[in-house]
Amino acid sequence: MYLESMGQEVSYFIKKTKCVSRKDQLGTTSLSIKKLCLFVFLACFSFKAFCQADTTSSSPQTLTLKQCIDYALQHQPALQKSLLNISVAKASNAINKSVLYPQVSAAATYTNYLQLPTSFSSTTSKPVKNGVINTLIPSVGVTQALFSPSLKYVLKTAPLVQKEAEQSTDSVKIELVAEVSKSFYNLLLTLQQIDVLKEDTVRLSQNLRDSYHQYVGGIVDETDYEQATITLNNSTASLRQATENLQPQYATLKQLIGYPSASQFNISFDTAQMLTEIDIDTTSPLQYEKRIELKQLHTEQNIQHELTNYYHNAALPTVSAFFNYVPEFENNNFAKLPDNVYPYSTIGLTASVPIFTGFARTQSVHRAELQEKELGWSENSLKANIYSEYTTALANYKSNLNNLQTLDKNVAMAKRVYFVVNLQYKQGVVAYLNVINAESNLITAEIGHLNALFQVLSSKIDLEKARGEIKY
Repeated sequence: MYLESMGQEVSYFIKKTKCVSRKDQLGTTSLSIKKLCLFVFLACFSFKAFCQADTTSSSPQTLTLKQCIDYALQHQPALQKSLLNISVAKASNAINKSVLYPQVSAAATYTNYLQLPTSFSSTTSKPVKNGVINTLIPSVGVTQALFSPSLKYVLKTAPLVQKEAEQSTDSVKIELVAEVSKSFYNLLLTLQQIDVLKEDTVRLSQNLRDSYHQYVGGIVDETDYEQATITLNNSTASLRQATENLQPQYATLKQLIGYPSASQFNISFDTAQMLTEIDIDTTSPLQYEKRIELKQLHTEQNIQHELTNYYHNAALPTVSAFFNYVPEFENNNFAKLPDNVYPYSTIGLTASVPIFTGFARTQSVHRAELQEKELGWSENSLKANIYSEYTTALANYKSNLNNLQTLDKNVAMAKRVYFVVNLQYKQGVVAYLNVINAESNLITAEIGHLNALFQVLSSKIDLEKARGEIKY
């Protein structure tokens, strides 16, 4: 609303000065200039209030980059799902290892003969009814696996399965830290740009007043303060655009760290500390084994190797021990069935050996070996991708760092040039166009320097990720 009012006031001021007399024009222009400067001040104030209204609450939480990362590691939904996968892997291992323990089962069979079976006596050859009417046979059986190829495979792969789940979680954490850091830097860049644009708007407001007084003194014509007004409008428009970008950038950061969308927070940063953290040892050699992707591939290769061994060992026998206890109850009178018990028990070993499986085992071994070779080629491809990613990240970091150092010098020179040119304009030595060019160079240098700083920080994250050095 402030910007709209200011724009309307500026438009009114320009039209008004073209259609009034010189004396009235000066009075009206003076009043309009004062109003315009007031609107600029209120606009800048409204930008500050707008930023605070969008990013704070009655008791806002202030988070540094480390706190954002720590919060994300505790609340980010995708990471929490990945952590659950570790628990799922542990539960699956526990299920698979259950065959190591004795397997106990119980059963019972009750039989009532409506007619007893008939047999023939060997001496008289007469039919004889034998047996009892009621029979109850409860039983308890215990089996214990002693050896089998599948049992060996379970024991070998159980720690690998859990390791695979943990490495998958580590991969999610690394990606999360990188994305949160970049989002934080992106938001911070916008906040810094807003500060620079606020200073630019205040500076241009002063230029507008100076150009007006130059015009009143008859030193310049009216085009100078019209150009000053146009430049000020452009600056306030850029400020407004940067401010509007805050809300979606805060929303993106909230999403990444799992922060409640209805709650608000501010970010805290130390620019001086950030400048000390941009350096990284670029001479350190690339160590492939640090990359989580290669660790995951090695785990997958180990699991595949154990599967190959399992098919090789499938020809070995399966051996298990058993024990059965059967207390058999028999009686013609159902009510007296528990009175007569005839228990018996057995103990023994069971072994089975596959003799011919239609070449299924042979083909399974062949397929598993081919899959191992495929993973070997995947390792070669992955290392090539890692090297390409590393060299690209290293080149980007060096280039951005050099760009930052160059632009740092440009900012100092642009400030000096603007100060000199603005002083010359006030003394009537140079045209206002020189001031516009100097001011444009200054704001370009300052914004460019900020962009370069955060490009360095972002490329440093990419380089640390490529070298497998991101900490969480």
